[in-house]
Amino acid sequence: MKVYKTKQIRNIALIGNAGSGKTTLAESILFEGGEIKRKGEVTAKNTVSDHNFIEQEYGNSVISTPMYVEYNGHKINIIDNPGMDDLCGSVVSSLNVTDLAVMVINATNGVESGTESAARHADAADIPMMFVFNQLDHDNSNFDKALDQCKNSFGNKVTVVQYPLDAGPGYSTIIDVLKMKMLKYKAEGGQPEISDIPADEMEKAESLNNELIEMAAENEEALMELYFEKGSLTEEEIFKGIKLGMLQRDLYPVLCVGSKKDIGIGRLLEFIINNAPAPDERPMRAITTGKELKMTESEQPSLFVYKTAVESHVGEITYFKVMSGKIVEGLDFINTKSDNKERLSQIYVSTGKTRTKVEELVAGDFGCTVKLKDTKYNQTLTTKEAGTKYELIKFPNSKHTIAIKAVNESDDEKVGEVLNKIKYEDPTYIIEYSKELKQLLVHGQGEYHLNILKWYFDNIYKIDVNYIQPKIPYRETITRPAQSDYRHKKQSGGAGQFGEVHMIIEPYEEGSEPRAAFKIGDKEYKLSIRDVQEHTLSWGGKLIFINSIVGGSIDARFLPAILKGIMEKMEEGPLTGSYARDIRVYVYDGKMHPVDSNEISFKLAGRNAFSKAFKSASPKILEPIYNLDVWVPSDRMGDVMSDLQGRRAMIMGMGSEKGLEKITAKVPQKEMFRYATSLSSITGGRGVFSMSYDRYEKVPAEIQDELLKAYEEEQDEE
Repeated sequence: MKVYKTKQIRNIALIGNAGSGKTTLAESILFEGGEIKRKGEVTAKNTVSDHNFIEQEYGNSVISTPMYVEYNGHKINIIDNPGMDDLCGSVVSSLNVTDLAVMVINATNGVESGTESAARHADAADIPMMFVFNQLDHDNSNFDKALDQCKNSFGNKVTVVQYPLDAGPGYSTIIDVLKMKMLKYKAEGGQPEISDIPADEMEKAESLNNELIEMAAENEEALMELYFEKGSLTEEEIFKGIKLGMLQRDLYPVLCVGSKKDIGIGRLLEFIINNAPAPDERPMRAITTGKELKMTESEQPSLFVYKTAVESHVGEITYFKVMSGKIVEGLDFINTKSDNKERLSQIYVSTGKTRTKVEELVAGDFGCTVKLKDTKYNQTLTTKEAGTKYELIKFPNSKHTIAIKAVNESDDEKVGEVLNKIKYEDPTYIIEYSKELKQLLVHGQGEYHLNILKWYFDNIYKIDVNYIQPKIPYRETITRPAQSDYRHKKQSGGAGQFGEVHMIIEPYEEGSEPRAAFKIGDKEYKLSIRDVQEHTLSWGGKLIFINSIVGGSIDARFLPAILKGIMEKMEEGPLTGSYARDIRVYVYDGKMHPVDSNEISFKLAGRNAFSKAFKSASPKILEPIYNLDVWVPSDRMGDVMSDLQGRRAMIMGMGSEKGLEKITAKVPQKEMFRYATSLSSITGGRGVFSMSYDRYEKVPAEIQDELLKAYEEEQDEE
């Protein structure tokens, strides 16, 4: 393959709703460019994209597929992406390294939930975007309706470059208002017959042409002056204006194709070559450390890894974008995350599962390599002298969490190994072992996303695993002061054990001061505060430990042991075994034995005295409360509100944002299990939400009773 210069390269990401025809469009592009000799079909499971077993079984894209086509002296790198928002990791990654988002619209369905979610990711990546209307040969295709939906959703930036003359089963003709020509295709597609626009379409075509020229002219003052002066622009000037508009995200061109019949494919590629930005025409990815590099061949070489995959018989494949300079086989790099050396022993370009060996790639191009030692996605390779590190791709927060457990305990280690491997292939899987909950948790983008993970365990790794609802990280605290004392005494021949501790506990609030007197029941206690220790707990809240001992009833050397015993019980609260927090403990009296007292005795005495006092101090269970923002279509607002109220949510506010209604609420974590699935069901996939931890609050009495009962039953079983 020839070495393409940066100006000859175009990098595009195919995005859009599942079922919009992205994979079929990619197949047609490869066929048009001569990269494949025969087109595959999704139903026949023989396309370049969707070549993995899971994609063939599910019937849709699950991971992104890099490919390329050589066309008219240019190289177009293409990444075909999944359409379901549960699989947005691939979309986000692709949009962060390409230079144009090609939004594929199913002309039968118009703007769908996947269209909206993909557009949100494109907005976040600040990438130019164009629309390609596909499936115009369907019975119910409606270009005008789909176009109106796009304009309603994305504004008047959506600008027609082409429209179909005969949408429907006989679709074969496109009116191109940029070239002001009619393109008529044969039944088998291919090269069109180009002719003048029919007289009965001329008024519409001229109106759209004027609109396109005006939109192009608005992107540069000089073009606007030329337009006012001449009343029109040359084709070259229009190209310039369109490119500027796309770069500024002020213009979203609309083109038409029929990907099954190869209608409009060549013209689409032509448009991308003429109007889409080359890699060096877009802002360079932000550099966090090291030397500033430019996307030119003359710079020191650097590359950014955007994807890691594992293939049987091959091992790990590392996909990258050349950010600067040129790379050749045998080049030595430094991984700027680990400072380890890496050598590019081989360089490939990829089309699906086919990799072609190349000797050189220049800035802006895409490639892949194998057998790197420890370089994963989101990492930079560069020279030691440059030390450049590119900004990380930021992936969306998780929306759904499940606990995973091997059916056979002997497979526990294997489960961990698989999860560790998969999280590098799909960084939107977040793996966490919760010491508190004693569960292995997988955080994902939704139920479908986690079902795909289960498929891998069942079909690829052959490990039986169960999904379990995650436990909630409750906390325990007290609501009033209480006193207790406990004597630990054990005699079994020889040295025994003896320790007695008297303590008072009370709720702790930030900023409050220790007290010198208490009345608990009918008894009054006066304390002398000698030392105050403040312990910030790793799970939130504080323990304040106060030495109020007078007269040497307990030697100071035993106080750390008493504190250790209390802390052990704080880590396994007396009510449900959850962490305890926000408690002030006064140790004010006790007894020792000159021979039998030791650290273990006072640790156990302190632990048991604390547990006894805790249960007498009107203990309460606290639950985590989250801030919740939900964006929903206006016609689903009532249903979403009703659902939230059923989840004990407290509605904090409502408003409008980006064409959707926004609900702000506070909701207990316990009630949010499977919320992603529920919201999707209520809103037809169009609702989105985000959550962030807020604080802990007391659970209602009836829920506390349920939790206490469940914990008792669990303890009885054990």
